[in-house]
Amino acid sequence: MNKKVALHTLGCKLNFSETSTIGKQFLDRGFEVVDFKNRADVYLINTCTVTENADRECRQIVRRALRLNPEAHIIVSGCYAQLSPEEIAKIDGVDTVLGNNEKFKLFSIINDFNKRELSCTFVSPTNQLNDFGAAYSTDADSRTRAYLKIQDGCDYICTFCTIPLARGKSRSLQPEEILNEFNTLVNNGYKEIILTGVNVGDYGKHIGKDLYSLLLKMVEIPGKFRIRISSIEPNLLTDDIIDLTADNEKMCRHFHIPLQSGSSDVLKLMQRRYTTNYYSSLIEKLKNKIPDVGIGVDVIVGTPGETDIYFKETKKFLSELPISYLHVFTYSERPNTKAVQLSGSVDKAERKRRNKILRILSDKKKHSFNNKMIGKELEVLFESGYSVDTIKGFTSNYVRVENSYKPELENNFNNVKILEANSYICKGKIIGINNPVDLLAG
Repeated sequence: MNKKVALHTLGCKLNFSETSTIGKQFLDRGFEVVDFKNRADVYLINTCTVTENADRECRQIVRRALRLNPEAHIIVSGCYAQLSPEEIAKIDGVDTVLGNNEKFKLFSIINDFNKRELSCTFVSPTNQLNDFGAAYSTDADSRTRAYLKIQDGCDYICTFCTIPLARGKSRSLQPEEILNEFNTLVNNGYKEIILTGVNVGDYGKHIGKDLYSLLLKMVEIPGKFRIRISSIEPNLLTDDIIDLTADNEKMCRHFHIPLQSGSSDVLKLMQRRYTTNYYSSLIEKLKNKIPDVGIGVDVIVGTPGETDIYFKETKKFLSELPISYLHVFTYSERPNTKAVQLSGSVDKAERKRRNKILRILSDKKKHSFNNKMIGKELEVLFESGYSVDTIKGFTSNYVRVENSYKPELENNFNNVKILEANSYICKGKIIGINNPVDLLAG
């Protein structure tokens, strides 16, 4: 009987692509990949360390795995492992700790997957994080949408962020290698490819390339598919990329653009590379050039120096922006970042209050954006794996649409006229087929 491995990912889309690639290594060696809720011989947790909650969640997941199988080999890899290997090694039941270089080499590092009395730690120093570690969606997951890693690391020095410490300097995969893997994903039936990285817009910086040139080559590849950029810094979203998105249907009409604060004074404290005026001008440009563009925004509340007045500036700024949704993060002190040395610490209860306010605002934004889709005909890529009754998918501009399950919809583009919407989902009617199906009746 084949040994079983269960994989769990914390954090960003980049981590998902990397977990999938690690999963393929297990598949290639005869393991069966099972859901993390099931009993397995090996549990791998690929971690994030953006907030202290990610660290706490990792510890909880280790305990959950051990309840399923106390004799399982527990591997913790990724950013939390890179930054705090000694802390992880002290967690009861953890057998192996792998840093960001080592997680792709686990089969050359681990000789067997027996339970250990003491944790073994394999973590390279930050200044040696030079490996790229190609990553992409594989048979280890069943997503209709594929993740493709094109960039890693970051040269920015934002005061709140641990990513440069966990990931190292910005580096990129050569375009020929990316395009080869991109072709493979398209040929394997993936209809949407999500380009991931720590700082995707920085692609090609040190190899004489750029993201726009890469996108131009991608859209020329034959086939029915679309390309989504996972996230892009506002100062790196160029007019060329915007124009290509407006003109080419293979480019998703959706951008996730980190803001972090709606106060230029706080942005300066954060050492961000733009002002609120620059950001609002960018959003206005997008809305003018790409009708119905979906725009997601990252924002952090409670950073040191964010007074009540500055928070109110952020709320007002976001309220007036024509955006689709927010990803709201509560600031938490991270070791070895400049922010922990700044004055003006915000009480944790106040941080939570501000988070709640912006989450409510996000719901209102999403509800408003979804309602604007009513009456429009949108192309939806329906995905597999939800339930026997319903199937869900996304439009190009990142609106989630639900339908009663029909196998012919799965992993296919379908034109849908939106008839109903709320903060979470849209419903409508499939059009362009012989017998239109009323989704609301399902």
